[in-house]
Amino acid sequence: MKLLTVTVPCYNSAEYMERCIESLLIGGEDIEIIIVNDGSTDATKEVADRYVSQYPSIIRAIHKENGGHGSGVNVGLKEATGLFFKVVDSDDWVQEGAYLQILATLRKLAGGELLPDMVVSNFVYEKVGEKKNKVMHYRHALPVNEIFSWKQVKHFRKGQYILMHSVIFRTRLLWDCELQLPENTFYVDNLYVFQPLPYVKNMYYMDVNFYRYYIGREDQSVNETIMISRIDQQLKVNRMMVDYVVEHKARIKGNRKLKMYMENYLEIVTAVSSILLIRGGTPEHLEKKKQLWNDVKQKDKLLYARLRYGFLGNSTNLPGKGGRKISVEAYKICRRFFKFN
Repeated sequence: MKLLTVTVPCYNSAEYMERCIESLLIGGEDIEIIIVNDGSTDATKEVADRYVSQYPSIIRAIHKENGGHGSGVNVGLKEATGLFFKVVDSDDWVQEGAYLQILATLRKLAGGELLPDMVVSNFVYEKVGEKKNKVMHYRHALPVNEIFSWKQVKHFRKGQYILMHSVIFRTRLLWDCELQLPENTFYVDNLYVFQPLPYVKNMYYMDVNFYRYYIGREDQSVNETIMISRIDQQLKVNRMMVDYVVEHKARIKGNRKLKMYMENYLEIVTAVSSILLIRGGTPEHLEKKKQLWNDVKQKDKLLYARLRYGFLGNSTNLPGKGGRKISVEAYKICRRFFKFN
């Protein structure tokens, strides 16, 4: 068994995937890299096959019809043989020193009596045009270099949450919670780091800047204009997260810290959906915003109250054109600080 499986979903990634793969190869024989070629029409297949021929004991390539990012993750998870599982997008990369520290820690943890379900580390926004890159760290919220439970989790700041870039899961946990991301849908990374949480009992945090998250390309899915054009997919993921909280209410209810974290995360995602619909600005967009909140209310009134009258929910539902203008200005401030979109 490998120590760590890293899945790299690729779609037309030939121009930049080599930097990603080269950064991962430093892990050596302890890791397996699964390149999932998601129906690319460029030279992604050739690049992937070349790496397989050079590193047959480390790299595997799976070529499939296009099904979207979630489909690539699903395939990688199904084929994983590693004790732990990580997703690295093909335009991102990992930092060598932090990577080696993480692998050393995973080896130590693998030999211990208690395996963490989730290992968290920092990530860096490598934003185009920015001279100073923002680091997302969790040292004020999570104990460092020790196994801990939800009871020991402290307060997360608004905008400080665990993204796909931050997390390594125990592979068996993802299988046990039957994680299956929707295909042909953007923004499923929110589901990836949300749905396993009720099953996570033990965690471990390393305060190292491991993952380099490349952001700022005009064609990226998190570009604001593109997000508005794909708003129905954002709303689909948002509603799936609401449904998941409602369906797993009994499992979440008894864990106050878990409940608080998941509701805060859902509040942020719902606020982003609302702001994007406000930015869209058409009567159709505003009707979709109204329907989103009505849907939450119909499914769970207590959850609706928690989301609607929290800080972000309230600020994105101010009445009239003036209220919407204030909401957008507040969003701009948050975007500059947290690097949204």
